[in-house]
Amino acid sequence: MSVTSVDKDLDNLTLTLIADFAAPTDRVWQLWADPRQLERWWGPPTYPATFEQHDLTPGGTVTYFMTGPDGERFHGYWTVGSVDAPSSLAFTDGFADENGRPNDELPTSDTDVRLTERDGGTRMTLTTHFADRAQMDQLIAMGMDEGLREAVGQMDGLLVAA
Repeated sequence: MSVTSVDKDLDNLTLTLIADFAAPTDRVWQLWADPRQLERWWGPPTYPATFEQHDLTPGGTVTYFMTGPDGERFHGYWTVGSVDAPSSLAFTDGFADENGRPNDELPTSDTDVRLTERDGGTRMTLTTHFADRAQMDQLIAMGMDEGLREAVGQMDGLLVAA
């Protein structure tokens, strides 16, 4: 599996996932930049994602939903902060209602993605920043850390198939 570590830093309110891939940075970037490829790994295997809007530009919006095993849909969105293809991406990730409107009753988090060349492949460092400890605890209790590990774990198969 490509995921080498998942670190919860309670003092700095971050969750950092590191994954190493035997693929060039440009190829790993495509798994973020192409919504059809992103659908194949974003979300745990039993909650596949469907991306409805995918504007991966600063200020852009990405909307999606994950479909659970029972058919229930869980909607989410990203507000893109910065993009420096093929090496970095920053976005705010939040929950949404069925119309794609942000659900302010659930917390948001800020995510920084960094892709760097490493040993002939790519290291992806994905750091999620939380506003406070209560929000971090709530999202981790909802399974965010394990879901992220499972989702990113699907990327290897897509890179090999390419």
